[in-house]
Amino acid sequence: SCRGRLHFRGGDHLNIMFQHYLLVAVTLFGLGLLGVLLRRNLVLILLCVELMLNAVNIIFVAGAHYFGLGEARLYVFFVLTISAAEVAVGLVLVLALFKRFDSIDIADLSEMKW
Repeated sequence: SCRGRLHFRGGDHLNIMFQHYLLVAVTLFGLGLLGVLLRRNLVLILLCVELMLNAVNIIFVAGAHYFGLGEARLYVFFVLTISAAEVAVGLVLVLALFKRFDSIDIADLSEMKW
């Protein structure tokens, strides 16, 4: 079986273990979390949330591949659906806030009245 192997022309191969996917996913999730916590621009915050959701998808796909978890593929489609809905709703909100306040900076939005 060639599970977790990348084959090159000369017959050499590179073993990619589950831990490598986990390291990439944790790094992406951490960068996304830092972006959400440190950025003030709403569009960048939405992009960082997308990065975090894609990191979760990497773990689901790697788990499905290495551990034979068929239901993980279903979770990937669920996360992608949530991600698409988040983008649609988030961008509509950003556009509405920009139209009203002429800014997408979070500090400027603290002046909103209920």
